[in-house]
This record gives sequence, structure tokens and C-alpha cells, in this order.
Amino acid sequence: MPTLTSFSSHLSDLNHRHVASSASTNSELIAALQDGSLDIAAVHVLTAETQSAGRGQHGRSWQSPRGNVYLSLYHPVHMPVSGLLSLIIGLELAKMPVIQTLNEQLLAQGLTPIGVKWANDLGFYQSQTNLYSELERSAPDNSVLNSTISNQRTLPFQKLAGILIEPVTKSGKLVGVMLGIGLNVQAAPKLTAQTSEGMSYQAISLQDIHELLHPEVAAATSLPDLQTLYQQMSTALMAAMTRFEHLGIEKPTGHTYYLDGFLQQFAAMDALAGLRLRVTQDYNNKKQVMTGLACGVDTHGCLQLQQDNGKISTLFTGRIDVIY
Repeated sequence: MPTLTSFSSHLSDLNHRHVASSASTNSELIAALQDGSLDIAAVHVLTAETQSAGRGQHGRSWQSPRGNVYLSLYHPVHMPVSGLLSLIIGLELAKMPVIQTLNEQLLAQGLTPIGVKWANDLGFYQSQTNLYSELERSAPDNSVLNSTISNQRTLPFQKLAGILIEPVTKSGKLVGVMLGIGLNVQAAPKLTAQTSEGMSYQAISLQDIHELLHPEVAAATSLPDLQTLYQQMSTALMAAMTRFEHLGIEKPTGHTYYLDGFLQQFAAMDALAGLRLRVTQDYNNKKQVMTGLACGVDTHGCLQLQQDNGKISTLFTGRIDVIY
């Protein structure tokens, strides 16, 4: 078992700095790189106990209560960043020891494991069976239960972590990439219609998931401290960058060894696999809605949707709702 000293040494090698509070770890690290305070040719990690202006995808806010991980890792790059990178990061994060351990325990109880949701999240969808059980406990009156079930058309995504990738430029030239991760550990933000930005998800924490385990299992295990999670997460992000670079190197050769390996591993961790989706996209200020079955991602990291007419659509972006 690695010691705290080895964790600290690992993080020190990545030029790790920890602060009590940051407006946004991504923004703070990018500013330091662009004004010359930090070397753009080296890896840098910034963690914070809380953020006052945390950012998510598409300019959304990211609530940042204490007790969670807010980590940004800067990595120099020498190739364009593609849509595959966020999926690679998601996969490597899902392989962290803490996630693997929880998934083994969840699967042993017949519960849905933590997976990677296209394109930037970690978490899982509540199964219809589990949803029905929860409603039954809270609504013993069958008429209320049946009404609730019939009116429920979408399954909320239980969001554990989010990924924000940003290119870093200096003097108009791409020099690196910023990988920002928010992981709910002890505190899951209470999302309202405003704070969830209209997205169909709920926040969940590692602690919440730990409490889903049988009491004897939960009592015999404990969650890692934040220092350990910083180490696990930075290790996962470095592995993701190595994997992304391997894909970039092999692409001109026509070989697909690394790509095939990634796609195979991603399929096993795909939180959308086999689910029926409603995808809403905006084209010229007009909404276009498609429904169908999720059938993985393509070699560019795009979502594949098998529509009801059998046609496979390739999606670059869009709001995802799981329907039944």
C-alpha cells in the first residue's frame, strides 16, 4: 500500500499546488501559464478545497462545496485535441482504484455500476427496477405509484464527476491542454431547475454510493482521503494523455491497435450502452429531436444512435435524455 509520502512525492513530480479556495482551478492555472508564471513545457496540477466560480461544460456553473475534489492538470500537447480525449479521460478515471472497488461491490449487490457517460461525465442511470422500488417505498398507495410511473418518462443521470477540457494557447499558438475534473466525494450539490442548467441529471457523491452498499460491506470499507484521491486522479489523467498520444502516433500508420483497445474498454464502461435515448440538438435556433438506441461511439468519439428506422446517426453534441 503506497504511503502518504509516496503520494506527496508523486504529486510533487507533477508540480502540484494546493489552495484553500480558487475562483476556478482551470482559469487560475491557465492564467499562470499565459502570463509566464509557470513553464508551459511542464505538467502542472492545481487542487482546491472549494471554488467560488467553478465552471462546467458550455459555460455552465459548477457548484463546489467543501469535501470534494476540484483538480486541474495542465499537459503540454503537440497535436490537435479531438473528441476522443474526454472519453479517454472518463475511462481512465473509471479505472481509479476507488471506482473499481465501489463497482465490484455494486455489481455484487445487483446494482448499476459507475460508468462513463458520453461525452464528459462519470456516473450511472437509475434502473427502472430500482426506481420502482424507491417509488414504492415513498408512495405505498398504488394509485399514486402508478400515476408516478406512468408520468415518469426519463431516467435522471446520477452524476458523480464532470470533465472540462480546454485548449491552452500562448501568443496564438496551442501549447497544451487543461484537464479539469470535479469529483463529488462527501457532498453532492443539491441541484435546482436553475443550478442544473436544465440538464436531466442529479448529483451523487462517493459517500452516497458508499451508503448504497449493504451495511456490513460499508462498515468494512472506507473511502480514501482527498490526498489519496488527488494521487489516483492525477495518475489517471497522465495515463489518459499517454493513451491519447499513442492514438495520435498510430493514426498516420493506418494501424488501429491502440484505438481498438480503447473502444473495447470503453464499451465495457459505457453508461449509455443499450439505453433508449432522446437526443435534442439545436440547428439554426431550431430544435431537432431524435430517438433511438445508444450503440457506442465511433473512432472519432462521436455518439452512435440507432434510430427507430434502423439508420445509424453520428452525433457530435446534443442533450441526452434516457427514456422508457
